[in-house]
Amino acid sequence: MDEMVIPKHVGIIMDGNGRWAKKRGLNRSFGHKKGAENLEKLLMHIYERGVKYVSVYAFSTENFNRSNDEVKFLMDLFVKYISKKTKTFVKNDLKVVFSGSKNNLRDDVLNSMAKLESATEDCKTGVFNICLNYGGRLEIVDAVKEISKKVKEGKLEIDDINEELFSHYMYQDLPDLDFVIRTSGELRISNFMLWQSSYAEYYFPDTLFPDFDGKEFDKALEEFNKRNRRFGGV
Repeated sequence: MDEMVIPKHVGIIMDGNGRWAKKRGLNRSFGHKKGAENLEKLLMHIYERGVKYVSVYAFSTENFNRSNDEVKFLMDLFVKYISKKTKTFVKNDLKVVFSGSKNNLRDDVLNSMAKLESATEDCKTGVFNICLNYGGRLEIVDAVKEISKKVKEGKLEIDDINEELFSHYMYQDLPDLDFVIRTSGELRISNFMLWQSSYAEYYFPDTLFPDFDGKEFDKALEEFNKRNRRFGGV
């Protein structure tokens, strides 16, 4: 049997928390809490499989359009999750970084993010990229602004700009995505890491995120290994 190919960078669009709760007669907030609990166990399983980089879509820029109560609950949950899991990330040698805009985020959220990044900055076993207040189009626009500033300051020439350089101006300078999983059966990418996923393989299981466990991830890996990645070839 051929050795299983492990994707270097996996992206997860964690969809279906609200529907998971609704199916059980519970409010959406309980579903988000359950999803956060599942994430930790799932992450450890993914890194044990040999994946080096994991990016998760935790909160999009559009999610601020949800009810004030739901947004507040999610922000409170982020602060609690980040504070509670810092030792776990350090123990498992996982570096945590954040992708997204800092606009509209509360001070306590920003402070928690900064503390977690600082606490894990020397970890080397894996990288966990949390996309918080994130939008793929906005990331590209922000990269253009940064590059334009460098050109204006004389630190870059127009002819210096190519795809490789542009990639360095994303929120985080990470390898391109190899595999993107969107749970819950929705067949769209919802503005998630558009630049980095240009040649990624996509997988859309019907499983709602709180139920997407290690066994489900292993099924996803099996599917990934059936794909023939040609990168533009015939």
